[in-house]
Amino acid sequence: MKEINSLDRKIEREVESIGREINRHGRIGIEITPDRTKADLLYNRPGNSLREKILSLPESPGVYLYIDKHGKVIYVGKAKRLKRRVSSYFNRIHDSNRTNLMVRSIVDMRFIVVATEEDALHLENAMIKEYQPRYNVLLKDDKSFPWIVITDELYPRVFMTRERGIKGKYFGPYSNVQSAKVVLQLIREIYPLRSCRHTLEEKNIARGKYRLCLDYHLGKCGGMCRGLMSPEEYEQYIKRVRQVLNGETVQLENMLLEEMQQLAEDWKFEEAQQVKEKYEAVKRYNSKSVIARTDAMDADVFGYADNGGSAVVGYMHLKKGAVVRSLNMEYRLRMQETPAEVLSLAIAEIRDRLGEELKDVIVPFLPDVEFENVRFLVPKRGDKLKVLDVANKNASQYLTDKEKQLEKLNPERSTDELMAQMKRDFRLSKEPRHIECFDNSNIQGTNPVASCVVFRNGKPSKKDYRHFIIKTVEGPDDFASMKEVLHRRYTRMMAEGEELPQLVVVDGGKGQLSAAVEAFDEMGLRGEVALVGIAKRLEEIYFPGDSLPLYIDKKSRSLRVIQALRDEAHRFGITHHRLRRSKGQISSQLDGIKGIGPATAEALMRHFKSVKKIKEASLEEVAAVVGKSKAQILKAALRP
Repeated sequence: MKEINSLDRKIEREVESIGREINRHGRIGIEITPDRTKADLLYNRPGNSLREKILSLPESPGVYLYIDKHGKVIYVGKAKRLKRRVSSYFNRIHDSNRTNLMVRSIVDMRFIVVATEEDALHLENAMIKEYQPRYNVLLKDDKSFPWIVITDELYPRVFMTRERGIKGKYFGPYSNVQSAKVVLQLIREIYPLRSCRHTLEEKNIARGKYRLCLDYHLGKCGGMCRGLMSPEEYEQYIKRVRQVLNGETVQLENMLLEEMQQLAEDWKFEEAQQVKEKYEAVKRYNSKSVIARTDAMDADVFGYADNGGSAVVGYMHLKKGAVVRSLNMEYRLRMQETPAEVLSLAIAEIRDRLGEELKDVIVPFLPDVEFENVRFLVPKRGDKLKVLDVANKNASQYLTDKEKQLEKLNPERSTDELMAQMKRDFRLSKEPRHIECFDNSNIQGTNPVASCVVFRNGKPSKKDYRHFIIKTVEGPDDFASMKEVLHRRYTRMMAEGEELPQLVVVDGGKGQLSAAVEAFDEMGLRGEVALVGIAKRLEEIYFPGDSLPLYIDKKSRSLRVIQALRDEAHRFGITHHRLRRSKGQISSQLDGIKGIGPATAEALMRHFKSVKKIKEASLEEVAAVVGKSKAQILKAALRP
């Protein structure tokens, strides 16, 4: 009881502080006044049972908190209608085991009523950060991002910082340090700004307190510390810097081009050359940062990517078609959150973090919350779709880089997680450390072959790959071919005492799988080795005895491993089949000629590439490869 009461007081304080903070931005409808009763904020107290609290919930927007037996908040959620949303957790069995486990852990709850669903989203986001609940989607790597600041001084400085305590105008944030450095490099390349930390006041400059530094002698600084450049002249450079930081670099590029051409017309070639260097620097920058070559493209763009366990929302702010602000926010998924829910959290996070209102927003799909005064667009074609594709690719690349980084730092952990996930996804009793996949190849029954590829710990083990030439099957019978190959493969492995795989995959649907099941039954392997089939069209996974296929999340690492297996088996089989077919075509025309053996035929094909070219070659050309006597025999045999 003591823990619960302490939690109540903490929640009350939290709601008050969040209400004041968000009201300051004019976004949320929580008003804390002396005459307002605490029951308006925390309607249900510990004395009531959980059932009574659920039944007394209002049909209003709000935030709810689930509490376990230790008095700890384990989940924070938002709802458009509190009663309907909270009741849905307790009136059915959920598909997710994690959700069922959370529901069993709930012994108490709290809720806060707000004015709109958007208000609930902002409050939920703030309370998740405060309590870090076990079952909530969590924003990872919530670090401070770099900004570029123009200080408020007589001669302003321009530099990068992670803190916002310096008086001045801030631009950003930037997704990483490197992108901020690229912008600073451009600015310093075209404008002679000061980089020193001196307090440049008029009285200090008049006294000659400072000495000219190396940047001045290199032409990178205008010598402001000795009064060699007036504040008015320096302000003109700062205006241009603001243009760059505001994303107006296309306009700056055009302006520099006009200035360069005018100077050239006036025969001021030295000045024109200096402007040309600045123009080329801006042009190089635009080639990398401008993704929409249109002056009308001012928008906020959100891209999305996930891999089943984590989701990344990539944010870009476009100004005149140029990216002036970008962030990648990674969320750890806990309760099978939908992409729309994660996108809503990211939008709320951006608004709270940057303190700016979003107006025109390009998204891959609509969020699950309606934001006031925000226009969402899901583009289908044109420049806006190209911009969205860039945001989606950035988010996807962020996930890929993160996975590679984690695998590089701890490859064993990454492999263990993959094996554990595959065990869950494919309902296996053992982790599939050793997987084999089979595929048949033939053209109308000719040269039938099969391939077996082997993956160990999720990676190809090419030394264990095997080819099979079908021996007992006549005609194009893939089912009988599959039975033969499986019999030959695993009968030999058992006879030689080799370790059998934990999972066998056959490339095909129900028919191929049925043939494989028959082969396993005949060998007594049914139940010893897991067996699945993968259909090519919809990536359906079939299990023996199940009429309906299993659909695994297309972004899951488990499915990616099985797809890689299937594609590798297909590639390996097709390569062998083409080689067999090629050899068959050669032998039908060359190997039947008396006096022309396999080595001679191979030498001819290696030199001429085809039988047709051998026929077209002169006697002397053929004799240069195999000798005059064999050349005469060959030309006589191939003569029409």
